[in-house]
Amino acid sequence: MPAFLRHPKFWLFGLCLLPLVRLIVLGSSGGLGATPLEFITRSTGTWTLVGLMVTLSVTPLRRLTGRAELIRYRRMLGLFTFFYVSLHFVTYIWLDQFFDPAAIVRDIIKRPFITVGFAAFVLLIPLAATSTRAMIRRLGRRWQQLHRLVYAIAILGVVHYLWLVKKDLTEPLIYGAVLTLLLLMRLPWGVTLLQAVRNRLVSAEPGRAHSGKTGNPVKAIAGLTNRGQ
Repeated sequence: MPAFLRHPKFWLFGLCLLPLVRLIVLGSSGGLGATPLEFITRSTGTWTLVGLMVTLSVTPLRRLTGRAELIRYRRMLGLFTFFYVSLHFVTYIWLDQFFDPAAIVRDIIKRPFITVGFAAFVLLIPLAATSTRAMIRRLGRRWQQLHRLVYAIAILGVVHYLWLVKKDLTEPLIYGAVLTLLLLMRLPWGVTLLQAVRNRLVSAEPGRAHSGKTGNPVKAIAGLTNRGQ
């Protein structure tokens, strides 16, 4: 087996492409339903929100499991989130507004859910543009400060969805609940709770429960409390 096939990033890349492949397959086979524009808009918007939630879950999972290598996948997840929100935005300005600047501006001003959605998209642009290692080194601590915008972006994304839906609020409320949980786990008491759960899981591992050796299971995540995402 080629070496690249054994690399987790290869499989993660392919997994992140599946929503796009699905849209292409459905589009080429007439499977987008009676309103293809709405289907594409909803699909790209949904995967943008999913991408935001998964990206924000990396740090809590790292703290819970002690697997510091999970951070390697956060940038790819974030960039795919930006990719799908870009498709979402292009679908809107192309297939919905036909590149009419005046109509787009009017829509952004008059419809609140468009306003917050557009704001979230604009805020994501500098995060995507500064995702390279060179920009991380160049910005230093300012990089972490800048990328904390992802919290506001995620909130705007959920509000965008909530205001878009007129009847059944179940899905946007689920996203809101997940986001609330992910944000709470970044508070000091949330970090402490994750570390306590991690300690309990480690102490329950075979061979450690009776040996009295729990090691230092949070060594790999020490000092992460005050970090950004």
